[in-house]
Amino acid sequence: MTITGPRKGTAGSFTPSPVEPLKHQLLATLAQHRMASTHQLHLLLRPDRSRQSVSERLNELLGERLVDFVVLPQSHRTRVWYLTPKGARLTRDWPALRGRPPYPVTSATAASLKTPHTLTVLRTHLAFVVDARRRGDEHGHLDWTPEVFHSIGDGERIIADALMHYTLIEGEQRRKLRAFVEIDRATMSSERLAAKLIEYARLWAYEPQPLGRRRQTNDGPGWLRWYPVFPRILFVLTGASRQTMDNRINDLKAMATHHPLVAGLAREVPLGAAVLDDLDELGPTSHIWVPLAGGKYRPWTQL
Repeated sequence: MTITGPRKGTAGSFTPSPVEPLKHQLLATLAQHRMASTHQLHLLLRPDRSRQSVSERLNELLGERLVDFVVLPQSHRTRVWYLTPKGARLTRDWPALRGRPPYPVTSATAASLKTPHTLTVLRTHLAFVVDARRRGDEHGHLDWTPEVFHSIGDGERIIADALMHYTLIEGEQRRKLRAFVEIDRATMSSERLAAKLIEYARLWAYEPQPLGRRRQTNDGPGWLRWYPVFPRILFVLTGASRQTMDNRINDLKAMATHHPLVAGLAREVPLGAAVLDDLDELGPTSHIWVPLAGGKYRPWTQL
């Protein structure tokens, strides 16, 4: 979706408003993302200020029993923060957090179990945030919703690791993009990873039967209830050798080519895969994405 209008702001200008108290933004961010390290919160919310300013507000929230933390092992005592039950209750009805994950992390045990995956998902988000600031695009700390789920029929559902909202600004045009993001840490087989494309293809094709009335031919697919166009699908790989990740990307490409329903999806929806280290080093809008339907490396915005 493209909107024409005057471009506002310059590169690096899209950061959280300093008018809103930092403590409020910290609570909102932890409610949205479940967990975050001090370093990640600093980059997300106050990259132009000292890390100490963020640490001080976190310690105040700790004293108010709204947040707590676990310490990452072998990390020079890196703290990973999450909401307490009191903090979760406080933020539950904030308008900006509609659609956030329904099950916040509110205990040290739950935090320890979820830390590796959750921090990797947030690391991926940070790569897009930093790149958006550099370019002058719009993508902030609440434009990334973890664990978004949709029905795909037969009592089943698909859960995306994240849904991303991104506004690409090119001259006087503002192009609104959405993407389902899947983070692969090589913890499942390559076959199971590639099968995730079948689930997305089912979502793309799924037309729910309304209860209590006959099916209407113009109802269309269920995803139209949420999106004006079907979000592109991005796979981000990490946690293995470059050769292993290349093999996993090739399996995704094979699925997009040979599975009839996925091939239909690939003809209509941009699908791409990239390595997380490349996102960190080069930025998501660099030519690092493999189009799963075939073609040369390109930016995710040009899949």
